[in-house]
Amino acid sequence: MSAVPERFASLSSEQETMMAAVRQIAAGPLANMVEEIDRHGTYPRAILMALGEVGAFKPHMAVGGTDYGTAIRAMAEVSRVCGATGFMMWCHAVCGLYMEESGNPALQGALLHAHIHGQTLGGTGLSNPMKSFAGIEAMLLRAKKVEGGYLVSGTLPWVSNLGSDHYFGAIAHVEGEGTHELMFLVDCASPQAELRDCPSFAGMEGTGTWGVRLTDYFVGTHNMIADPVRPFIARIRAAFILLQCGMGLGVTQGAIDSMWDVEQQLGHVNQFLEDRPDTLQAELDALTTRVMALARTPFETDTAYLIDVLDVRAHASEISLRAAQSALLHQGARGYLMSSAVQRRVRESHFVAIVTPAIKHLRKEMARLSTQEQPQ
Repeated sequence: MSAVPERFASLSSEQETMMAAVRQIAAGPLANMVEEIDRHGTYPRAILMALGEVGAFKPHMAVGGTDYGTAIRAMAEVSRVCGATGFMMWCHAVCGLYMEESGNPALQGALLHAHIHGQTLGGTGLSNPMKSFAGIEAMLLRAKKVEGGYLVSGTLPWVSNLGSDHYFGAIAHVEGEGTHELMFLVDCASPQAELRDCPSFAGMEGTGTWGVRLTDYFVGTHNMIADPVRPFIARIRAAFILLQCGMGLGVTQGAIDSMWDVEQQLGHVNQFLEDRPDTLQAELDALTTRVMALARTPFETDTAYLIDVLDVRAHASEISLRAAQSALLHQGARGYLMSSAVQRRVRESHFVAIVTPAIKHLRKEMARLSTQEQPQ
């Protein structure tokens, strides 16, 4: 597996050391169990903790210099080998973002330190709220005020990177209070938080994805992320979306790698296909340049900037779909084997395109921001 193109690799010595360690984990332990993750639904807990130990969850945090570019690069290197693990890196990374940006001392200190270093693991339950804010579906969690805080009830159909000792960020609507929502951290070990099996997916089975039922789950000062939540989401949404680009960039690079794998044997006939590896690589490199430029200011809220962020995220989905399909055509019959990495990447690319925000969600938001229309 080759390194990141030289023109994207202007990193400090500490960053280079971290990236080298990430590549070693990806090419070794992760590559050895990628089929087990994909085909048997094995949750790669040890891999995620190893990534935390080498610093892969640190760059985008304040202690790591708020370096979103390096965080995206690390996620791309992992996604190049296993899109599912790259997705779980994103889940954990944005959970750390919630904790740090909350300003709540109870969610920082030793708790955040353990999170950044992969000693504890967390996820994100914002798929439904993000779609709710865009007017796509109703909010599924409901909160009612009680003395000292809120009680939250409801069911989220799927939340990823979870386990019985994990935690995740969630949002609930406060009953009877219009557009008042709050964001909080859910402890999966709580008796008021029940993890339920999900239906089997076409791919990404090893992502620790569960349905979560909350029953009078107490939210107070110990686990509050934001109240009210909309100003908080407005502040972090570009960072949230930019980090996801690491998945799309990595899955695309893995697909291009698969094309080059058969070029010597099949290049004489593959030359007649569209989306050749050199063309796709040039497009991917240009997209990476755009992502890295936007990653320098992840908390900017200017409308034009947000449209650009949504656009690169949509482009990352679209190029991953094209690259994965082209890799299948380049590999031919060998790429149609269930054991082929190409088959896995086709399914991973579908996930990159439908995970919140999906392509249709991204385009809807770009259209709204372009006209400044407010969602209902």
